Amino acid sequence: MEFYLYAGIYYLYAKSIIMKQLILTAILFCSTSLFLYAQHEHKPAATVNSDTASNPHLTQLLDSYYGIKDALVADNAKLASQKAEAFLRIANGIDYKVISEGNINAFVKDATVISESKDIKKQRERFENLSKNMIALAKAKNLSSQPVHVVYCPMKKASWLSDSKTIKNPYYGNSMLTCGKVTETIQ
Repeated sequence: MEFYLYAGIYYLYAKSIIMKQLILTAILFCSTSLFLYAQHEHKPAATVNSDTASNPHLTQLLDSYYGIKDALVADNAKLASQKAEAFLRIANGIDYKVISEGNINAFVKDATVISESKDIKKQRERFENLSKNMIALAKAKNLSSQPVHVVYCPMKKASWLSDSKTIKNPYYGNSMLTCGKVTETIQ
């Protein structure tokens, strides 16, 4: 009888130690969570996506993209090359906290091909990929206080961004200037 009583006390003692450890772990977890929550920067939901006010590089990046687009619309390979160089300078100056390094590298890769080429067909091919990336960025970040229009060309089966609803096709320039339609407006 004595052995069972002693074993029962030991069992209760061991169980109480485990319970104390669980309680201390829970308290530690809760206090750490509260500390981290208090340290976290809270932003109201309305201002979470207002990156243009805090980072003008995004607006500059969009404006330089529009410059490349307008040069391609005008069938001007030399100007497209110059505008792509400006785009590169801006893209390389953006902090990786604003746009990830991988995304910036994708922009740089496409813009480098456009800037180094004097062949407008090659520039337009690369502009398609640059546009895909810019459209994704425009949907994820607020690039402008003005509406940004996504325009689609059914002949090329490709889209681009525009600051106007007026269709000016960068993929075909003067040969098919008005081919396309606005498919989305990003506010």
